[in-house]
Amino acid sequence: MQKPQGESVNGVHTESETTGKVITCKAAVVLGPGQPFVIEEIQVDPPQKMEVRVKILYTSICHTDLSYWKGESEAYRVYPRILGHEAAGIVESVGEGVVDMRKGDHVIPIFNGECGDCVYCKCDNTNLCERFRVHPLRSVMVNDGNCRFSTKDGKPIFHFLNTSTFTEYTVLHSACVVKIDSKAPLKKMILLSCGVSSGLGAAWNTAKVQAGSSVAIFGLGSVGLAAAEGARTRGASKIIGVDINPNKFIKGKAMGLTDFINPNDSKNPVHEIIQEMTGGGVDYSFECAGNLDVLREAFLSTHEGWGMTVLLGIHPTPRMLPIHPMELFDGRRIIGSVFGDFKGKTQLPHFAQQCMRGVVNLDGFITHELPFEKINEALQLLADGKSLRCVLHL
Repeated sequence: MQKPQGESVNGVHTESETTGKVITCKAAVVLGPGQPFVIEEIQVDPPQKMEVRVKILYTSICHTDLSYWKGESEAYRVYPRILGHEAAGIVESVGEGVVDMRKGDHVIPIFNGECGDCVYCKCDNTNLCERFRVHPLRSVMVNDGNCRFSTKDGKPIFHFLNTSTFTEYTVLHSACVVKIDSKAPLKKMILLSCGVSSGLGAAWNTAKVQAGSSVAIFGLGSVGLAAAEGARTRGASKIIGVDINPNKFIKGKAMGLTDFINPNDSKNPVHEIIQEMTGGGVDYSFECAGNLDVLREAFLSTHEGWGMTVLLGIHPTPRMLPIHPMELFDGRRIIGSVFGDFKGKTQLPHFAQQCMRGVVNLDGFITHELPFEKINEALQLLADGKSLRCVLHL
């Protein structure tokens, strides 16, 4: 592939080469539901006002990417499109008005942005943002409703979750880019873009798990295991993992799981098993499977009077919550958590430093590494339940 000529710094083209210019690079483009990613040359426009163009060095695939790739909902079917939202890279250039980042900064993208100015961002009780909160149906840039990606013949390629990281260069609004310590290992920092922040934050910020408490986690993918890691670091005494894949328990032990339940191994409902194991139910449960029947089991597995269920799974089904209103009078609560209730730009830099100090074990989440060109192989590893996170090197 032909690159722009000239010197580069840390893999980012120098200012004289590319600032204000269109960059030709490679990206993994999805052309239709369930179709293999196609690696092709694309055009990436310069950042506009309050936007940032980033050279992606590492990215990975999570189940949300998998859902959109499959086109599980008709609303997801916007093509051609560049998926991806877990990544880390280096700022190539910034648009007018960006003052908190500059060329060469190490950054991670966030799908749940933080503008810092709206009524939501100024409220301590939410991490949503009026303009840049996660928006599953948005496929263009907020500023002007257009795309920053195009084919070589000028046809638009659509965006994804404010991020689009399956490309060598991407353009994001500055509200969706977080500057981190330049000494932070970028390969590990991709985990903070979604999975680890969502799961661990749900334990730390949403549930506020207490030392000595009991926890049940339904669905042991990256988000579920991150919730286990969060519960472990907060001193939970019993952390029960629930999954139909017994191999998940082997991985989960390193992240704090003390017990494991495979629903296929018993005729009794899982919530009854958990109630018997814990003398009435756990203090906190986390639903990470995106299945309403599992959500009900998670809800009933918590203790009457004070049990809390945190909803983390993505539920594309039109079915409603499987809970009767009167059941809430038993004292159990249920709450959703978006991005682990982290305010991205405000709180993630400190979280990254905590990870650098070893407060959180990130190594266990990266199970595979592949070159970017093998993205379809990485997708299959995730779909088959063989990987937690496969890091793709660009």
